[in-house]
Amino acid sequence: MDLVWLLDHVEEGTLAALLGLLTGAVFGVAAQRSAFCLRAATVEFSRGMLGPKVAVWLLAFSTAVIWVQGAELLGLFRSSEARMMAVAGSWSGAILGGLMFGAGMVLARGCSGRLLVLAATGNLRAVVSGLIFAVVAQMSLHGLLSPMRAWLAGQWITPGGANVDLLAALGLPRIAGIMLGVAIAALAFVLVRRNKVGFAAVAFASGVGFSVALGWVLTYSLAQVAFEPMPVTSATFSGPSADTLMFFLTENPVLDFNIGLVPGVFLGAFLSATLKGEFRFQGFEGEGQMRRSMTGAALMGFGAMLAGGCAIGAGVTGGSIFVATAWLALLCMWIGAGVTDWLVDQPSVRRAIA
Repeated sequence: MDLVWLLDHVEEGTLAALLGLLTGAVFGVAAQRSAFCLRAATVEFSRGMLGPKVAVWLLAFSTAVIWVQGAELLGLFRSSEARMMAVAGSWSGAILGGLMFGAGMVLARGCSGRLLVLAATGNLRAVVSGLIFAVVAQMSLHGLLSPMRAWLAGQWITPGGANVDLLAALGLPRIAGIMLGVAIAALAFVLVRRNKVGFAAVAFASGVGFSVALGWVLTYSLAQVAFEPMPVTSATFSGPSADTLMFFLTENPVLDFNIGLVPGVFLGAFLSATLKGEFRFQGFEGEGQMRRSMTGAALMGFGAMLAGGCAIGAGVTGGSIFVATAWLALLCMWIGAGVTDWLVDQPSVRRAIA
């Protein structure tokens, strides 16, 4: 893609939004067709199973690592210029925010990215939960909850005003990132065979990882030729959800990659569900489920901003460039989700079996 030629015909902000739209559409189609969801994977794992949901998540994660690290080795991308690597990270935010996000996605029955995909397929529960997530994320970024988030995040931050590159910190070459990705992919394929996961799910799960790499490469390429400073980023749904909400509420909105990303995911998932005949309206099953989902969405909104990203932003996008706090946040999301499932959902499962 000749971005220099495009910049001669399209404004920088508009082009960034179009690149976000493209990245989001690829993610939306792939996530909808593969049923990619961190919450589903963590619940499976916490119940002692290494089933198809875990296999799909591992495929998406490993593919993202392989594509992104491969792009860096080829000179198509430099992780040192990524926004989440160039700013100070928060260890305390990753721990507390990760635990909160993990608990919230179990209560809401989906992480923020999964809720956006479900909303595009007609799930009204996901629409309500997604709006609450976006509002609380915005409150945590610039509103009433911002001082609390800043205080919690400031308790333990990375030194030197930048985040920690795990590969560099461990003295490992970039090829080690690809090797780790291949090892995780090998485990994923073992689980694919054991659980008889279909080829389409495998292909589209890999597409989720590819969309993360696509976002990194496109924003990096744009940043190299744009006149104004452009952030190097990729798929994430905490900041972009808040930004998209404010885009429609402010008088002079500004176009950027984030503003294109969320509509792109919605459009991709909507088209995928419609073509597959899977679009149908669904609502809350009762008052209890509504309270639970709203609580979970609020926990995810604050937790994602505190952790420096959501299950996609920190868990896959940040993990693919080996941001240390992203890996810690991802671990805490798994722990928070597993504990919440054990305390909230598993008792009823055990009673049903008994």
